[in-house]
Amino acid sequence: MFKPHGRHLIAGKWVDGDDSFSSEPAHGPSHRFAVGRVADVDAAATAAENAFWSFASSTRAARADLLTAIADEIDACGGAITEIGTQESGLPEARLIGERGRTTGQLRLFATHILKGDYLDRRHDAALPDRQPLPRPDLRMIQRPIGPVAVFGASNFPLAFSTAGGDTAAALAAGCPVVVKAHGAHPGTSEIVAEAVKAAIERCGFHPGVFGLIQGGNRQVGAALVQHPLIKAVGFTGSLGGGRALFDLCAARPEPIPFFGELGSVNPMFIFAGALANRGSAIAQGWAGSLTMGAGQFCTNPGVAVMLAGPNADAFAQSAAEALAQVAPQTMLTDGIAEAYRAGQRRMGAATGVRELLSTPCDQRSAAPSLYATTAKAWLANEELAEEVFGPLGMIVTADSVEEMLAIARDLQGQLTCTVHVDAEDAAAATRFMPVLERKAGRILANGFPTGVEVSDTMVHGGPYPASTNFGATSVGTLSIRRFLRPVCYQDMPEGLLPADL
Repeated sequence: MFKPHGRHLIAGKWVDGDDSFSSEPAHGPSHRFAVGRVADVDAAATAAENAFWSFASSTRAARADLLTAIADEIDACGGAITEIGTQESGLPEARLIGERGRTTGQLRLFATHILKGDYLDRRHDAALPDRQPLPRPDLRMIQRPIGPVAVFGASNFPLAFSTAGGDTAAALAAGCPVVVKAHGAHPGTSEIVAEAVKAAIERCGFHPGVFGLIQGGNRQVGAALVQHPLIKAVGFTGSLGGGRALFDLCAARPEPIPFFGELGSVNPMFIFAGALANRGSAIAQGWAGSLTMGAGQFCTNPGVAVMLAGPNADAFAQSAAEALAQVAPQTMLTDGIAEAYRAGQRRMGAATGVRELLSTPCDQRSAAPSLYATTAKAWLANEELAEEVFGPLGMIVTADSVEEMLAIARDLQGQLTCTVHVDAEDAAAATRFMPVLERKAGRILANGFPTGVEVSDTMVHGGPYPASTNFGATSVGTLSIRRFLRPVCYQDMPEGLLPADL
């Protein structure tokens, strides 16, 4: 059985703290972990800055080897990761094994991506010395790494969005050292993964400051990390309130830095009349499966279904309620998340114009599905109905016309995803929605469900605020590397002074 040592990783060494906190696993033994200190943040950021000079100028092949080595080291300790990961999160073993595969897969994907070199966006305008009225100088442009990056581990993905998750993989691929603030919900899992990263760095001969891990237990640590003058960007996946507070701190710095926060989304589905009539029951059952996957603790959880009122909508609601009623209570990630879910249930159930279709009481750390229904008029009159409830809660919104459905789409805040369920006869109506949904979401789906985010070149996992704090970025897929690069132009530069990649 794996027993954590509970220390921070700073400049390649495991460091004790002055105080400690206890983990709160869903099952299994609790362990003690060092509480993070502002001094630890300073030491890790300084080590990262010292590492930057050699790491930023390392070859793409060397960094690809590092990413591959991290993936190999994570796989080598897969059993221990699964053991403590399931204990801390309450997630089933199959989910942790699958998430580990996604984590190592995206590390290897970035290794392949940087070897191709396309991400560098290299450009060259040759000199035109005879151009009139003025000559043109020789101009070359390339993307260069920005400096040390802070990464905040996510509660709902102990691996893929945490210690060596997508933000860390993208930053390391770009040539930026990383300081991770581990999430308090899974400190042991974070420690094992950090051990794997440390082993890979040593194996590949990089500066030990390339990666650091600070455990939690102190809210000042997060604030100190985003405000540290040596940190040049932040990657965050978490709540709207926590993310917005950190975003504001980044903006208020003497040197403001980009905060790439993926915050929250209700991921609405628009079910058009033909699709509703032809296969409403099948869509309802699919929705129930997506809504309850992982106890609804996905940022792409499709919490809202919008459709025309009538007998087909009533049948849809009945099918969804029946399917959700068959789903047993599931363990949530933390006691706090479970309590927030119950608060969301109470808020929705008490809202004006909302009917409760299904609600099952649950104990301290579990959640059972909930289903509510309201009208378009009530929805548009109460903006609180559009706030995310993190968990397996669904809302059906019925409209009197396509115009009312369109009004809901126009009224939406920024979303990670929007979905249209359409059959051939719905094409004319759905076409009117596409320009609206393009402005509202980073990913638009047809006849599917948004849970499950492919890691690829084309994926966009982001969207207008409050889905994310930067609508031009993605936190999933190879395009995410661009968050940690900036363009530099070299004018009339002798070849010997240019970066090797130019």
